[in-house]
Amino acid sequence: MQMTTLGRTGLPVSRIAYGTWQLGGDWGGFDENAAISAIRHALDLGINFFDTAQGYGFGASERLLGKALRAEITNDRDSVVIATKGGILPNGGGRDASAAYLRRGVEESLRALGVDTIDLYQVHWPDEKVPAEETAGVLQELVEAGKIRYVGVSNYDVGQMEEFAAVRPVDALQPPYHLFRRGIEAEILPYTIKHDIGVLVYSPLASGLLTGRFDENTTFEEGDWRAEATAFTGETFKRNLSVVRELEEFASERGISVSQLAIARVLAQPGVHVAIVGARSSANIEASAKAADVELSPGDIAWIDEIVATGVQVEGATPEGVL
Repeated sequence: MQMTTLGRTGLPVSRIAYGTWQLGGDWGGFDENAAISAIRHALDLGINFFDTAQGYGFGASERLLGKALRAEITNDRDSVVIATKGGILPNGGGRDASAAYLRRGVEESLRALGVDTIDLYQVHWPDEKVPAEETAGVLQELVEAGKIRYVGVSNYDVGQMEEFAAVRPVDALQPPYHLFRRGIEAEILPYTIKHDIGVLVYSPLASGLLTGRFDENTTFEEGDWRAEATAFTGETFKRNLSVVRELEEFASERGISVSQLAIARVLAQPGVHVAIVGARSSANIEASAKAADVELSPGDIAWIDEIVATGVQVEGATPEGVL
């Protein structure tokens, strides 16, 4: 497994991080034992970076991750880097990055994970109702108290990061990024590169769209947010599926899967340190982990980008719903 340094944090992390959104209930049911086995297998593959959030089942995902990593947390804490997020309300209640809510959220996440310190704590979504000074200030207090080591933000734009950084530096950014959602390339990545901000991107497989497992007849079970998302319905879905098929052919010629191709393209983007990949089975995380070793030539990258340009750029889920 390739390793990297996560920007200004200095944290040594695997270029593939194991993400746990799919273990919080927003993607339908799953086998908990299989999920724990997948997390343990990720460790065997050299993955040391794990990302979760209080909002993923409001503690459920954090508790499962803590259970799966209990041996490492107890006996060799420095062998794993644990990131979580807070600042959204339960049951679609929106955002709350206030000092009081974040203080409570950090304590709840510490208990759920079963750790004394969170390596990277991220504000899950920007909250325009709360001054950046308040949000950044309380997180700095929590760093000084030893509750968290580094502070990150998720889904922030450049202006929001600048407001935050006026109080304390942004150590890391977690934005959405995949072949059908490339908005961070224009302004956000140049900014993070300039300020040595670690970037761990989520949804590199476009929430499954870039796995090659879907076709025009694909449906999603009740409770799966994708059932209501425009990215997975109508003409947008059909058009992007045709792009995925072309990418599959290109990947097959190189002896890799379309998933591995998509992850490798994300990791090849300057400024991207880590791709967060979710998995519910050992086989899935093993396949994704191999993407870190895929090398794409400038010609490969140009061809991929040319094909993707015929698709439709999409959005994703927010605390208020799906787009």
